Order: sequence, then structure tokens, then C-alpha cells
Amino acid sequence: MKSYHLQPGRGLAGLTVEDRDEPAPGRGQVVVRIRANGLGYRDLMVLANDYPLPIRPGVVPGCEGVGEVVAVGEDVTRVRPGERVAATVFPRWQDGPFLLENAAQLGTMTDGVLAEYAVLSEDGVVPIPEHLSYEEAAALPLAAVTAWNALTSGGVPRPGQTVLTLGSGGVSLFTLMFAKLCGARVIMTTSGPDKAERLRKLGADEVIDYRANPSWSAEVRALTDGVGADRVIDPAGPLEQSLKSVAFGGEVAFVGYRLSGAEGARPVDPALLFGAGAVLRGVATGSRAHFLQVNRAVATHRLRPVLDRVFPFEDVHEAYRYCEAGGGFGKIVISHDLRSS
Repeated sequence: MKSYHLQPGRGLAGLTVEDRDEPAPGRGQVVVRIRANGLGYRDLMVLANDYPLPIRPGVVPGCEGVGEVVAVGEDVTRVRPGERVAATVFPRWQDGPFLLENAAQLGTMTDGVLAEYAVLSEDGVVPIPEHLSYEEAAALPLAAVTAWNALTSGGVPRPGQTVLTLGSGGVSLFTLMFAKLCGARVIMTTSGPDKAERLRKLGADEVIDYRANPSWSAEVRALTDGVGADRVIDPAGPLEQSLKSVAFGGEVAFVGYRLSGAEGARPVDPALLFGAGAVLRGVATGSRAHFLQVNRAVATHRLRPVLDRVFPFEDVHEAYRYCEAGGGFGKIVISHDLRSS
């Protein structure tokens, strides 16, 4: 089989492909023939060795993979050969709060799924909704689970409440879908009129162009009669404008931030943090239980992820370049069934 391997901090030159023997499952393990992978900003951070978790040199990258179970080891009871499954980003995190003992993440500390076959714990896979293609299902493990955790773990939004989500990346697009299922009003930010129009067509009630309105938190206040948003989903930081946008007694779900560069993590004024009068909650993707909840919502409401572009497995380097260029809309996917032209 072919598998990609990563030497962090060397850029795309450190991302190489190798031929290895097809794996066999051990006790409690399954072998999954990977059919599609998701790719996003998190993968660029891992590539650059600019990620909060340690990255093992030579690791198989990728934490988003879906495919078909082709073999099972002894004592496996949860899945059978032939079933379509997705890998969970944190295989040890089954339920409950995130703990350091569950921090082993695919594609950083342990081998990930950017390979033709992957050995996974039976506890580290979940079934995927029947109505989704493999390419669509590849959008779920990171973006959808993160959005669900960010939106619901602090309490499911009530009908009529306002949810603000920043940008038009995968987490925000899933937040839009899930928040509308709850009956919430959704405000989104984005980088231009074309994306704003697409977001409105997907159901966003209000869209703010953050380039045309750099102090967009004032726009959020104006749209909410000065009250602010009951829930803010902040996928990348900085936090300042999120804290200025949240309602007193509301919540900011802080999904992540850039560790370096002009958009890197910035100090937060303690007076602003205290004055917001809101809960600030860090979000680390989600557990297996979160993923199962996502699948029920997606299956029940026949939701379909927004895909940006699909690349063949042999064009992974090109997929990384496309992701790095930015400007897309929806999830970037790598298909093992698509061939280069």
C-alpha cells in the first residue's frame, strides 16, 4: 500500500509517499481501506510544525479519513467487514470532558489516515450516514464534530437565540447548519460579497463583510439591538472582537488560533474579558459520543456538507498548495477513487 509520511517543519518537501505492506489488525483493531480524506488549515499547521500537540517525525499525517472495513481482529464486536466508517480524530476520547490522557491524535502523535489502509481501534471508528458519499463523509470527522461540540456542549441554542460564527470555513459552515436546526438566528462574518451571497443562500440570516467592516463587532451589536450574540463560535481568533460581540451571560466557544504570524495569538485585555460577562470555553474537536450525535443529526435531516474541491490521492501535494492559497469555500477533500487527468 501507499502511505504519506511527514517530517514536520520541512514544508511539502517533508511530505513523502512510501510503499509499505498492507497492515493486519491486532486484538480489538480494524483495518480500513481509506476512500477519502479531509484537508484543512489544521493540516497546514502540522506540516509547519506550528501545532499545539507534539508531532512524531515520520508520522502518517491526516486526522480525517473515511472508508470501508476490510478486516477485523480478535474480540472486535462494534463493526464488521464491509461497513462504511469514519475515524475519530482522538481515538481514546470516547465521551465526557477532554482529558490529557485522551490527547493522542491521529496524524500527530500517532499514525493518521493519509494512506490507502489504516489500522484503527474499533473504539476509534463510527459508522457514516448512508446518504453521504465517501467524499462528503470525509468532511465530518474534524469540522462537523468541532462545530457540534462548540455549539452544543455549553447548552443547545434555543429557538430565537442568536449564534455568531466567524468566517466561512468548514467549522462555520457546519455551525450554520446545526444552529438553523435548533431554530437559532445565525450571523456570520466573511471576506467578500460573493461568499456573503453564498452564505445567505445556505441560510445565514445576516452576513458581515469583515474586510469592509474591520470593527465588525459593532455591526453584531447593531444587528442585535445592542445585546450581542448569545453564542459566538470563534474558529481562529483573535478573541477581542468575539468578546465584544457576545451577550452578557453568553458564551464564546474558542476553537483555535494561529500560533504565529500576523494573525497569531494576541494577549487579551483582562478588563475586556471580565467586562464581557460571558463564558469562554476552549474546544478540542470532540469525542466519539459527539461524532455519533453528529451522525444522527446529519442522517435525520439529510444534511450534506459543502465541498470546495476534490483532489486525487496521488495529488496530495497539490491539495496542500490549494489549501495554503486560501480563498476556497467549503471542505477540501482527497479521493482515493479519483484519478489524475
